Amino acid sequence: MTGWVELGLGFAVFALAHGVPARPPVRRRLTALLGERAYLVLYGTISLVLLGWLIAAAGRAPYVAIWEPAPWQRRAVLPAMAAACLLVALAIGAPNPFSFGGRGGAAFDPAHPGIVGPIRHPLLWALALWAGAHLLANGDLAHIVLFGGFLVMALAGIVVLDRRGRAQLGPAWPWLAVRRAPGWRRRDLWRLLAAFLLFAGLLLAHPLVIGTDPLAGL
Repeated sequence: MTGWVELGLGFAVFALAHGVPARPPVRRRLTALLGERAYLVLYGTISLVLLGWLIAAAGRAPYVAIWEPAPWQRRAVLPAMAAACLLVALAIGAPNPFSFGGRGGAAFDPAHPGIVGPIRHPLLWALALWAGAHLLANGDLAHIVLFGGFLVMALAGIVVLDRRGRAQLGPAWPWLAVRRAPGWRRRDLWRLLAAFLLFAGLLLAHPLVIGTDPLAGL
């Protein structure tokens, strides 16, 4: 299998595995069969495995230079990834009636909305930050396709989920969707620690898994 065919196949499989189970009728059947927690764990695990395959496929594709990233483009990845890790840590498992990856809307407290208050779709924005920053830092065609594709998917997902939310929540949408202050609680400090550990873990793992040191040349 050539690198370009593998990359295209990987995107097709990722789109199907990510999009079909998230459709409301399919999700309802899967959560009824597996339970909400098991569904989210399985969904997230499959997504991460397929993401790893796509990254590896992009690395195996023929190298075609489009631009030479400037030093500032490479340095921009670190703050963007720090922000993405913070969004992930604040969003995982938190009640979110608008997006995937959070517990159901019944547990959502508008007085203490957490990160969902100012940002309805924190996981998709984290994905957009990851993809956009790495798109800047990689100027070859395969990685432009990889990260550009994920950036488009993340931004399109935000639009799609907002449309779905308006349809499903009906009259409750304007009240629930208004931007709010997070209303942090003391237990959210653990999420800040988790964000730091996630960021540190990615910095340590990147040279071993990807083969490049994000701190090199700073």
